[in-house]
Amino acid sequence: MHAPLEFDLAADADATRWCKRAQAVQVAFAPAAGTLDTLEGPVRYQGGDALMTGAAGDRWPVRRTVFDARYTPADGTVAGSDGVYVKLPLPVLARRVDSTFAVRLADGQVLQGQPGDWLVQYGPGDQAIVADAIFRATYGAA
Repeated sequence: MHAPLEFDLAADADATRWCKRAQAVQVAFAPAAGTLDTLEGPVRYQGGDALMTGAAGDRWPVRRTVFDARYTPADGTVAGSDGVYVKLPLPVLARRVDSTFAVRLADGQVLQGQPGDWLVQYGPGDQAIVADAIFRATYGAA
């Protein structure tokens, strides 16, 4: 395993601006704390956090405060209940990484990236690893 990256893409000459497209995702709110197996490894979550399922069947948790700021319920879903939500468009910085890598999240958890995955920064201290096919399907040029 590689040492986890500590990074700020705002200072990275290879990072470019992208925008997360508004897309519908299936959401279930966690009844209690637990761990979710993601494409990048196991990620802990707290009770009340949003457990997301993307179009490709990929899964990931989102802290409730972040979820509430970045998602809106789709028609037929009552805010705060399980159902379909739409991510609001969100500008990000991203760069494709061509080697195996690891990223340490703000809470100390470590995600594992594979060659070709994207390193995405939503804001200071808020980052993710996104598989290339998923990145290309869910992000567009800003």
